[in-house]
Amino acid sequence: MDMPLPTLVTFALYLVLMLVLGFAAYRMTSDLSDYVLGGRRLGPGVAALSAGASDMSGWLLLGLPGAVYASGLSELWIGVGLVAGAFINWSFVAARLRRFTERAKDSLTIPDYLENRFADHSRVLRVISAVVILIFFTLYISAGLVGGGLLFQSSFDMEYRTALFVGALVIISYTFLGGFLAVSWTDFFQGILMFLTLLVVPMFVVVLFGGWGDVQSEVRAIDPGHTRVLQGMTALGMISLLAWGLGYFGQPHILARFMAIRSEHDVPKATAIGMSWMILALIGAVATGYMGIAYFADAPLEDSETVLIELIRALFNPWVAGVLMAAILAAIMSTIDSQLLVSASALTNDFYKGFLRPEASDVELVWISRGAVVAVSIVALLLALNPEAGVLDLVAYAWGGFGAAFGPVIILSLYWSGMTRNGALAGMVVGAVTVIVWNRLSGGWFDVYEILPGFILATLAIVLVSRFGGDPSPEAREQFEAARR
Repeated sequence: MDMPLPTLVTFALYLVLMLVLGFAAYRMTSDLSDYVLGGRRLGPGVAALSAGASDMSGWLLLGLPGAVYASGLSELWIGVGLVAGAFINWSFVAARLRRFTERAKDSLTIPDYLENRFADHSRVLRVISAVVILIFFTLYISAGLVGGGLLFQSSFDMEYRTALFVGALVIISYTFLGGFLAVSWTDFFQGILMFLTLLVVPMFVVVLFGGWGDVQSEVRAIDPGHTRVLQGMTALGMISLLAWGLGYFGQPHILARFMAIRSEHDVPKATAIGMSWMILALIGAVATGYMGIAYFADAPLEDSETVLIELIRALFNPWVAGVLMAAILAAIMSTIDSQLLVSASALTNDFYKGFLRPEASDVELVWISRGAVVAVSIVALLLALNPEAGVLDLVAYAWGGFGAAFGPVIILSLYWSGMTRNGALAGMVVGAVTVIVWNRLSGGWFDVYEILPGFILATLAIVLVSRFGGDPSPEAREQFEAARR
């Protein structure tokens, strides 16, 4: 369908703003630390909102409202699990990871940190963790580009491939130019836009209906089960939804914000900002789907995930609609850019600098990082050329894969001096393999979300191998004690 000119103009202005931020960050980027972690100088507000925006992606504005529109309030339990996981992550991982990564030879990436934390001179930890990041994130980025391409296609009535390249060009450009600072600043503004959209849209529907009670009555008339938070919920279903929160401990693009925050003393303020944003945004997403049930009672939507898009088109004038529609693109962009940068960092810091050119200058490494952004983008674009590509299936368990492979390793590395290099390696492998295998099984306990068994088995593998596979090296124990103090 054709987009009105005012909506098109506001949409285009938003994209231009993202590029301006990229150019501004370009002028502040001089070395690899700047490009990969913003020189570890993110303020608490930018760190909190950029972490939230890069975390939630299009799921917050499309997936969750769509699930509530289709099934009712029982879908909100995944939000409860995410809030719990995010709060624990900010409270117990953020400050320690900031301190430990700086003490561990100023580690710039998760593979870098694991190698330095465990004094792994064999470099096996670095290689395996970097490969896991590259494989999953390249596929994840591809799936995100598909989502952005489909949004441009439906909004501008473009041919799919043209829409795909337009959306990708903007994201690649500001990430290429400004690196981590550009990604964090754009994510900050995108987080604000997403937040306002999820609050404004459901409020307009309530006003239109004359009050919350009228909305509730309309939904109850359609299906009383939609108003019940436990409708159709089983014990395994509840456990699976709540288990989503475990994924936070192992997401490299979220952990990067912890590593880049200005000081660990800024973490409490960032926690307050980030958790407030997250809770209100999740409430808005659930409310959006719920309002959609009432608003579209006489003409149900064919695709439940378009509920926010259709509400924006129905409720607002074209100028305002352009701003709110940009929020959906923002949600998609804010995750792709972060994943793109983490993947490029793995190529530059963990392979190029780690193996090929240890003596490379800062200027050289920054440009290699920019080249890596382009290289990863090209591979992801090639995979995204077919919108029906099977890579989209991997997104369902990529969150679980990262959570199980890295989550227990990160947590225990920050709190247990007795953890060994082999324990970390065992936990990473067992977590990833469990998620992949469990995902392909079904029936009974195999219906539980695969991150839960993956997380448990990875933790057991770390503890058992560390306990019975020899003591940690004196260098690794000294590294831990120096950071702990």
